[in-house]
Amino acid sequence: MKLATSQKIILDQLKRYGPQSVKVLAKRLNMTTMGIRQHLQDLQHNELVTTTTEARQTRGRPLHLWRLTAEGHDQFPARHQELNLELLSAIREELGESALIKLVATQSDRTAEHYQKLLSGIDDFEHRLTALADIRTKDGFMAEVRLLPDQSWLLIENHCPVCSAAKQCRHYCDYELILFKRLLGDTVKIYRTEYLLEGNRRCAYKISKPT
Repeated sequence: MKLATSQKIILDQLKRYGPQSVKVLAKRLNMTTMGIRQHLQDLQHNELVTTTTEARQTRGRPLHLWRLTAEGHDQFPARHQELNLELLSAIREELGESALIKLVATQSDRTAEHYQKLLSGIDDFEHRLTALADIRTKDGFMAEVRLLPDQSWLLIENHCPVCSAAKQCRHYCDYELILFKRLLGDTVKIYRTEYLLEGNRRCAYKISKPT
């Protein structure tokens, strides 16, 4: 399916920031509302986006928001072949859960070693966290970091390229948290605040340095 550049950008915005109105999209992308509507209608025709309604806090008509469909999410890269879902299933059936955990742990160790090399020499905590998000983005996770009012950070992953494998084997999610702790330090507090597999649209981790 060939999409116009503007349509790809709209899909990216909906992936990163969740459901949005025509007005918000137009403002973000510096386009006319008419142009946004036309692109959204084309994307809807291709079953990549759909509309949802949200009640306003004040009086007035409900707010119409646009969001990605399952097909829309599938437009973003996934590493299904690399992880090989059939292989995961076979390992669990033939060798047991412990063998599957060992496989995931080994993959996590290799990822940690690779990331440590890329982060070598970056000692400042905020710079290291930002660099980690950049690395995750290059690996397909569409990651970003936000500073929160309480001076903690939120590490957000707007896309999960291993989502299909994680649904079958949640040890991938467990070891993602372990990976971040290894890279940022044992004294750093990290916990998951949003979880894609529990109905959120993304995964997010709140990260706090010890005082």
